[in-house]
Amino acid sequence: MDLILSIHIVALLFSFFVVGTILGAAFSKSIRGEIAALLRLEYLSSLLSLDKSSHNPILKPGTSPWTAEAVLNPAAIVLDGRTHLVYRAIGMDGVSRLGYASSADGIVFDERLPYPIYAAQNPGGVAEHQRRYSPVMYPSGGSWGGVEDPRMVAIDNRVYVTFNMFENWLLRVGVISMSKEDFLNKRFEKWEGPYIISNTAREKNWMLFPEKIGGRFAVLTGIIDPDDTRVRIEYTDDLKTLSRGTFEAIDPQKVSDRPIAWHVHVRSAGPPPIKTDKGWLVFYHAQDTREPSHYKLGAMLLDLDDPTKILYRAPMPVLSPSATYENVGKPGVVYACGAVIRDGKIFVYYGGADKVVCVATAPIDAFLDALVAGSEPSLTTILPVQTT
Repeated sequence: MDLILSIHIVALLFSFFVVGTILGAAFSKSIRGEIAALLRLEYLSSLLSLDKSSHNPILKPGTSPWTAEAVLNPAAIVLDGRTHLVYRAIGMDGVSRLGYASSADGIVFDERLPYPIYAAQNPGGVAEHQRRYSPVMYPSGGSWGGVEDPRMVAIDNRVYVTFNMFENWLLRVGVISMSKEDFLNKRFEKWEGPYIISNTAREKNWMLFPEKIGGRFAVLTGIIDPDDTRVRIEYTDDLKTLSRGTFEAIDPQKVSDRPIAWHVHVRSAGPPPIKTDKGWLVFYHAQDTREPSHYKLGAMLLDLDDPTKILYRAPMPVLSPSATYENVGKPGVVYACGAVIRDGKIFVYYGGADKVVCVATAPIDAFLDALVAGSEPSLTTILPVQTT
């Protein structure tokens, strides 16, 4: 009996020792710090996650031949209290054109024109038997030619739309514009342009800042630079002459992977920069090591006085392709080309799986605060949280 009692006492003392060791570790300064940092990062990730609308997808391929295959990658602007989208549409003929829709609340788009508002004239360079919609032959959306992935801003009472021009495997950046009055009255036959603003045969995803900087147009030509704290911007008095410049933009296909924030490979900027009191808000597309084939959306803030300077980056993606409509088509793609602020929220408009148009939102003040706080050095060693 005494032996059994002794064994129980030893076991009890050992249990106290184990529990004490665990509690001591849990409440040691270093462990407590790591736990606090993880909890803080989890909290920040909830503020930095864009909330996908229950109405998604907000635009789907249409019954007209020019929208039959896909609608995707919309530009966005707010004018006269309505959100206006200029979206990329891919038809049965495999050509990309620009369509138009508008909404009173930014979610339900109750106006959608049945005809394209802009199309390239006689795109060529592809054999007749290859002129069809094919995501396999043409992985950037599935079209063999036309105008792709628009971005839109309003400057000095004019609306400007930049887009990628794809023809004969050449990639160039074009711009068209018209007065706000003509745009609001849907006089889309009055587009001025296109003017080519890029200077080589492989440039894409350039966009204008929504206001002139130092009295000049500012064009974000790339977010990849040998200096990870910088982006590339070109300034010009006249967009028609920008292509004569000798500047260099970096092709993301030729850049080796390198870890920055949560990602290892940067693809392109998303919507045009949005001016806030904390800096120019820029969303961008990138890929990580966990799901290297997935396009995810990151966020950063640029300095208001020197917008080539990156002030803060989100430590995790703010939007990831987790929904079914982001995986039926080209799986694992969210691709944003438009963003607006209205009613205290940021609305980000994006293409899902290169097939449909979607929107995600977040309270803008909390989002910006979390973006700044999440960039603090104390969080850089914590494993990024993957968001949906």
